[in-house]
Amino acid sequence: MGPDVYKSPSTDTYIIFGEAKIEDMASERGKEAAQAFKPSAARPPAAVADAEDDDEEGDAGDLDDKDIELVMNQANVSRSRAVKALSNNEGDIVNAIMELTM
Repeated sequence: MGPDVYKSPSTDTYIIFGEAKIEDMASERGKEAAQAFKPSAARPPAAVADAEDDDEEGDAGDLDDKDIELVMNQANVSRSRAVKALSNNEGDIVNAIMELTM
């Protein structure tokens, strides 16, 4: 049973009998967004694709090791996939991460 709400006829004053709950829609949307980013029990698709590429070691060529590590950490992929993405994008870190995550 919900609270009883009465409005005073002469003013904009409300009287509430019972428990009053204020719905914060922004907070609820924030919680829903946080749930969407929680890791699930199922293995993500990127991790499944990594399992196929883990045996081969990527040829880093003239790519910087720090760039490779950054792409690996940000996109959560193996070294070979990070090297391949960086090679495809001519060493552009941002585009390599976008290729792996989108």
